[in-house]
Amino acid sequence: MEYEFRENEAKWQKYWADHKTFAAAKDKTKPKYYILDMFPYPSGAGLHVGHPLGYIASDIVTRYKRMQGFNVLHPMGYDSFGLPAEQYAIQTGQHPAITTEQNINRYREQLDKVGFSFDWDREVRTSDPAYYKWTQWIFMQLFNSWYNKDTDKAENLASLISIFEQNGNANVKAVCSETEQFSSEEWKNYSEEQKQIILLNYRLAYLSDTMVNWCPQLGTVLANEEVKDGLSERGGYPVIRKEMKQWSLRIIAYADRLLEGLDRIDWPEPIKEMQRNWIGKSEGSTIRFQLKDHAEAIEVFTTRPDTIYGVSYMTLAPEHELVKKICTADRKATVEAYIDIAANRSERDRMADVKTISGEFTGAYVVHPFTGKDIPVWIGDYVLAGYGTGAVMAVPGHDTRDYAFAKHFDLPILEVVSGGDLSVEAYDAKQGAMVNSDFLNGLEVYDAIKAAIAKIEEKEIGKGTIQYRLRDAIFSRQRYWGEPIPVKFKNGIPELLAEDKLPLKLPEVDAYLPTESGEPPLARAKNWMSDDGFALEASTMPGWAGSSWYFLRYMDAKNEHEFAAKEELNYWQNVDLYIGGAEHATGHLLYVRFWTKFLFDLGMIPKDEMAKKLINQGMIQGVSCFAHRIQGENKYVSFNLIKDQKTTAIHIDVNLVENGVMDIEAVKAWKPDMANAEFILEDGKFICGHEVEKMSKSKYNVVSPDVIIEQHGADTLRMYEMFLGPLELGKPWNTNGIEGVSKFIRRVWRLFHDATGNLIIDESDATKDELRTLHKTIKKITEDIDRFSFNTCISTFMICVNELTEMKCHKRSVIEPLVLILAPFAPHLCEELWSILGHKESISAAPFPKYNEAYLVQSSFEYPISINGKTRTKMELDLGLNNQQIETAVLESDEVQKFLEGKQPKKVIIVPGRIVNLVI
Repeated sequence: MEYEFRENEAKWQKYWADHKTFAAAKDKTKPKYYILDMFPYPSGAGLHVGHPLGYIASDIVTRYKRMQGFNVLHPMGYDSFGLPAEQYAIQTGQHPAITTEQNINRYREQLDKVGFSFDWDREVRTSDPAYYKWTQWIFMQLFNSWYNKDTDKAENLASLISIFEQNGNANVKAVCSETEQFSSEEWKNYSEEQKQIILLNYRLAYLSDTMVNWCPQLGTVLANEEVKDGLSERGGYPVIRKEMKQWSLRIIAYADRLLEGLDRIDWPEPIKEMQRNWIGKSEGSTIRFQLKDHAEAIEVFTTRPDTIYGVSYMTLAPEHELVKKICTADRKATVEAYIDIAANRSERDRMADVKTISGEFTGAYVVHPFTGKDIPVWIGDYVLAGYGTGAVMAVPGHDTRDYAFAKHFDLPILEVVSGGDLSVEAYDAKQGAMVNSDFLNGLEVYDAIKAAIAKIEEKEIGKGTIQYRLRDAIFSRQRYWGEPIPVKFKNGIPELLAEDKLPLKLPEVDAYLPTESGEPPLARAKNWMSDDGFALEASTMPGWAGSSWYFLRYMDAKNEHEFAAKEELNYWQNVDLYIGGAEHATGHLLYVRFWTKFLFDLGMIPKDEMAKKLINQGMIQGVSCFAHRIQGENKYVSFNLIKDQKTTAIHIDVNLVENGVMDIEAVKAWKPDMANAEFILEDGKFICGHEVEKMSKSKYNVVSPDVIIEQHGADTLRMYEMFLGPLELGKPWNTNGIEGVSKFIRRVWRLFHDATGNLIIDESDATKDELRTLHKTIKKITEDIDRFSFNTCISTFMICVNELTEMKCHKRSVIEPLVLILAPFAPHLCEELWSILGHKESISAAPFPKYNEAYLVQSSFEYPISINGKTRTKMELDLGLNNQQIETAVLESDEVQKFLEGKQPKKVIIVPGRIVNLVI
């Protein structure tokens, strides 16, 4: 009787659900292990085979740790606010909540089929008011906090107000927007309205005019990571730069702590480096360049003040506030046209594009603060308004991008650091002696930087300082499907709602588009007002708001009185293992670290980092299939017959192709325009071309896990995804190899059953060889799980089962421990075998076996005995014998003497533990 995987998997999935097998225990005396997957956004397409990869890995570790005696928390939920559901609502009128619920149900069905050991009692959905009540509450804490540089942490705003009342703000060291200085007396005499305007400059959540990425078609602001090549990542719509009043969070306050924390967590180095680069800490100096014929000066930040004498022009960001004011009349039209073009490119694209060189001369000049020479002022989109001061002093001799700009526009290139050849390229190395630099001449670069800063401060035209590339995080979105921001406006000034008004729920609206006047969709709601009659905020929170603290909610998911109880927070602490995609490096993974540090500052959680260890799973890519159509004809030619014909590759549904051979009739039924096509075959078959690409519906290369599970079973899917290669690496999906894993599952089953399906459990003692095979397998599996090398585990299992099959081993003392170590990988099969072995409880409650080193020590070896290089027989000999003893034992053997035929060997070659060769 063959293994009936469909019936068995349904049976055990029901058992787990009915018995809540994987609920985290309330017993706080057990050691904890918290393993977390990045929760999915539930899309209408459902899961494809690439999605479960990380979940399968985390599930293996979860089951393993549970069997090792840990109290394991392995939750799952849904990042359920998102733009796709809102876009669908705009197109169809269906409320995003309905779409989201349908998608979640589909995801849950698919996740259950794979057999994951999630604690579903702790499920969270970011769009559930019971959840986003606490997202809103955390926003309120941010609004009511400031960052104290003296204590290097966030504090309640009450402590800042106390300082203002006693001493004014002259000596306050805070991360804040620029504010005028005031005394304690002046503060006390300010109106309440004036005080609130001032406090907005200090709050960690604040409202201000900000340059944003505005997408007119989507009607919302997008984060930098949501824009690519000037288009929205979702939908591909044009994005422009625009100044708008927006909520922001002062993540910049945590820049240094975010950098320092990277040294204390076991995260992939590429992720750490991406975050370091995104934060972009730079030490240098500010310098003011006085504008000629204008009262204003242009301030720049530079990491190379030593090159001050190499400045040959100034470049401003096109959005710089002074551009239009200083632009001369003859340059006005050209400059404004350039500004319009630059507005259509995101900061991300402008930073990444090093090939395109563009800019315009404003007609204005600044005066060099040391030489007194006139320096022309240009604008160029390689300068960003949001980084530094939005202006750079261009030193083309010693900066690659300035060099390219100067070459393109024929601007002077001056040498001030020796060591390069400026006729070929910029010399931007921080080494060499200063030249053509007055008081800096002869100094090495690092000494020159110090001397230049000292002189700049002496002349009071700037000061040594630190800058960051990191910008404060824009926190509002002009769309419907997101968390409402719990703020009302009195005379245009934001004020929090009372906590007992939370959650502020999404209102009903007549359409999900912005209003005719351009206000966000919430402004369409009737009576979108506070109880006391003030207008409520019409923007909603960004998608990353709910995901910035969800790991904490899982610790106490049903708590109605606080985001999580202290007892739970102190027990679970933080995540022990986090698995998810590297694409979130500078989005979610940065924001969640920021929110964690903030809540830690307020004493609300015990750890300032959310996850001790992070693993980025690689992407499973699709193998796209193509039918090649002869250009100008409705005729398709098999791949190997293309030769020199001009053809167009047409994507074909991979589910209609098996081992490269296309099912022509199925394709005709699927694609109407191919119904009457002619197909040129080779050997009676139509062979498709193929290419590895990202899995996508548009490429027809999506493989559903449902199909694999129906054909081969969930355990086969789980083991095959692990078998494809190392977890961290990308790999193409190829179903050709899945049959091997399916056969392995059946071979395990046959260790317990004979050909007729009867049990064949042997209760006798195991042999030394059987025990050696078992314990070397336990050892290898334990070591490989501990280092997350799951693909090598699958290979080890296959070797073990092959060896036991050859030995015809059906001993309980061997195959029962084998079932235990296999259980994290193939849980349905192993639950059934565990039950067959007579156990009443789930295998997940059984202890994971430990290997015995004694069984790994091989005391004897079966030597192949060769005569003149040809193996004639084998002999079992003690490994403790020396060469002379081995030779004596071999020559005394009757079997060997039979082959020697009375001849005496000329030479006896012995390789201990390997072979004996007699030369006659």
